[in-house]
Amino acid sequence: MSAKARSADVLGEAMREIAHGALAAAAIGLFVNLLYLAVPFYTMQVYNRVITSRSYETLAFLTVLTIGILLFVATLDYIRSRIFAILGERMAIRLGAPVLSAAVATALRNQAGTAGQAVRDLQDLRQFVTSGPVGLPLDLSVAPLFLAVLFLLHPAYGLAGLLAAAYLGAIGVLVELLARRPAALSTEAGLRVQVEVSAAVRHAEVIEAMGMLPALARRWREAQRRSLVALGRGQRIARAAGSIAKASRMAMQVSMLATGAALVIEGAVSSGSIVAATIIMGRLLFPFEQMIEGWRTWRNALSAWARLVALLAADGEARSRTPMPASSGGLVVDRLTFVPPGGDRAVLRSLSFTLATGEALGIVGPSGAGKSTLARLIVGLWRPTAGDILLDGHNTFTWERTSFGREVGYLPQNAALLDGTVRDNIARFAEVDPAEVILAAKAAGVHELIGRLPLGYETRIGEGGSVLSA
Repeated sequence: MSAKARSADVLGEAMREIAHGALAAAAIGLFVNLLYLAVPFYTMQVYNRVITSRSYETLAFLTVLTIGILLFVATLDYIRSRIFAILGERMAIRLGAPVLSAAVATALRNQAGTAGQAVRDLQDLRQFVTSGPVGLPLDLSVAPLFLAVLFLLHPAYGLAGLLAAAYLGAIGVLVELLARRPAALSTEAGLRVQVEVSAAVRHAEVIEAMGMLPALARRWREAQRRSLVALGRGQRIARAAGSIAKASRMAMQVSMLATGAALVIEGAVSSGSIVAATIIMGRLLFPFEQMIEGWRTWRNALSAWARLVALLAADGEARSRTPMPASSGGLVVDRLTFVPPGGDRAVLRSLSFTLATGEALGIVGPSGAGKSTLARLIVGLWRPTAGDILLDGHNTFTWERTSFGREVGYLPQNAALLDGTVRDNIARFAEVDPAEVILAAKAAGVHELIGRLPLGYETRIGEGGSVLSA
């Protein structure tokens, strides 16, 4: 299976799992909304029967029954929220490894900002699935149920509810149309700001030493200003629509009370139906009001999902998944040509050489000649544009990475040490025999040096090896 096919399969599995969980949550949501009707019906019975009959027994029975139903509703609501929480956790677990792999591949293509954004997108999606807005479409799907109940109470109630829902729905659509462009501009500008800040943090030593901070700060402020301008425009639209929606919902509930009062005067309905219809109206309009306020959350989640889909689709470099040890260690570079991503000229062209076991090769040349590029190609960080690089007769790029890393040593120009102990870094953060770690340190001539550290092999070295001497 190709890498792109595997990525599509992973995304498909995640979507199917979310869909199955959403169906279960929808079923529970339907039942919860049905049970919420207990409150308006309780109100009707109190007004129409209890007050007129002066029966304390009926009042007590209805009250206990309704409270019991509400406690059951609370339990079901909790179960529904747990379903969303579990879905969010499972989605993060299922997509975590593929997204991290794609992010690393993207960083290798000199797009570190995009790679960092991918990790944030996955966290944002998990938060979105576990929080309330994800259930909004499920709540909207139950609106016809409340409309039907209003029509059963009286057609005038139903018509008032239908007009109110249509009005708030129209406001929601209008907000989406007006705020779509500012939201897109804000997201794009925000991503650019994050990329620039990430780059500045990575190169903080150079920036400070060369006095570049004021110029970079001015550039960052300008990018931030553009992002905030677009964000503010979208937020103003959203806040105005939210205020209009809240005021409109209150006005519509007042109109429902007025409609009920007129119907009671005409003798068309009972007085208890006024309060019941008003409560049902509030429940009917609640998801429409939430839709107006929550459009931004949904748009951000959809944008994050689209970026992850694009990231995983772009990570189409096929590598073997079968671990394979090296045997002889012979290296063959055959007619190697490489054009960097986005470039139009070859850094290396038709390069060929062979190294047998035990041989060493030193490569010298001016800056920009392609020495580091060749090293990256040999260890399989980049795919050659043309030609082959073979270790033991096998392509170094397609080689399964964990087993390849056990056979090949690589020291880049900027040595990379990760936050952890000395032992963790020597063992490549894998679970290995401590004796093997000590043997490796002795072979490298650093065993005594490590022994002078505060906790020896268990000394935490800090991010980038900041605790150690340069």
